[in-house]
Amino acid sequence: MKGNTGFKRVIKATGYSIQGLKAAFKHEAAFRQEVFLALFLIPIACILDVSQTERMLMILSLFIVLIAELMNSAVEAVVDRIGSDIHELAGRAKDIGSAAVFVALGLVLYIWIEVLFF
Repeated sequence: MKGNTGFKRVIKATGYSIQGLKAAFKHEAAFRQEVFLALFLIPIACILDVSQTERMLMILSLFIVLIAELMNSAVEAVVDRIGSDIHELAGRAKDIGSAAVFVALGLVLYIWIEVLFF
């Protein structure tokens, strides 16, 4: 993207982002599952009788899971690209990425339980 400025840069960056979303959807089963979970739960959040703030938190938590999964997938792709040798740091990087997704899913669970039952 060197040399691109202004609106042209924004257009190119948007294209790269769309390529990344397509790649994640095509190659990452966990990302597909989380997209389908979001597509199922977002309409539910929209029809529930909750405050606007609660609805926003419910939906935001789902997007946080998707963001965490995209970052985890990126880390895994880079680690796998570097080599197939088992290395402590490579394993740690993958485990930490997975932990980020786990924490994000815990946040979804907490927010939805808090809004729906308390």
